[in-house]
Amino acid sequence: MKNEKYVIESVDKAFSLLIEVARSPRSNLTNLAEKAKLNKSRAYRLLYTMEQRKVIKKEENNTYSLGDTMLILGITASAQLDLIRLATPIMEDLCQRVNETVQLRTVDHLDALCIAKTEPSRDLRVHANIGRRRPLYTGSPKCLLAYQSQEFIDRCIPDYPPPLTDHTPRTRDEVLQALASIRQQGYCVSRGEVDTHQIACSAPVFSFNNAIVATIHAVAPKFRVGESELEHMIRQVTSAAERLSAELGR
Repeated sequence: MKNEKYVIESVDKAFSLLIEVARSPRSNLTNLAEKAKLNKSRAYRLLYTMEQRKVIKKEENNTYSLGDTMLILGITASAQLDLIRLATPIMEDLCQRVNETVQLRTVDHLDALCIAKTEPSRDLRVHANIGRRRPLYTGSPKCLLAYQSQEFIDRCIPDYPPPLTDHTPRTRDEVLQALASIRQQGYCVSRGEVDTHQIACSAPVFSFNNAIVATIHAVAPKFRVGESELEHMIRQVTSAAERLSAELGR
């Protein structure tokens, strides 16, 4: 149920207008204001604001249609949904093979964003949250960063990264060395860099043009992962990432 005290009215009204533009493209101001239950002055200001961000566009005959920004958002959302659809059975299989929590992450701005997860049925497990963000310079998200352009990498790594744990890389050079190792071996292992009680393994997922689009992660309580378990996890995670890459046409 919507909690009204957290709703920003102007944003809510802007979305109402945007939905009406999507439902009835090339509608004029009067019609849109009436459908969104706004006076014309306020509707115009909201439409003008969205026009500046290219969310909508004003036609020559003073009607409104969706703008280029909405096209980009639609394409991105469609691609992400297709990625999740293809990844889900592979992640479920991986979860059964390692009996640990599995996540799918992508880059969003300067963060790693969890967009899908699968958790085992065992009582003691790492809980994942869709929508959770992690910095790219530490932990298993480094695998996402390793295959980005050097310009993007430079933007993501502070000279002295804020520590999340005692195992977080402390300098830019330390992160860069880790990224080089990830590219060489084809996967990342994080031992307590984000949470001192967890160990994680991640591997890159590539699209048909060899661009990285995501990473698959398996994460477990640290006490449960010895060297043989870790080797098994690495093999299974890299295999799952290769399978998803193949599904994407690589």
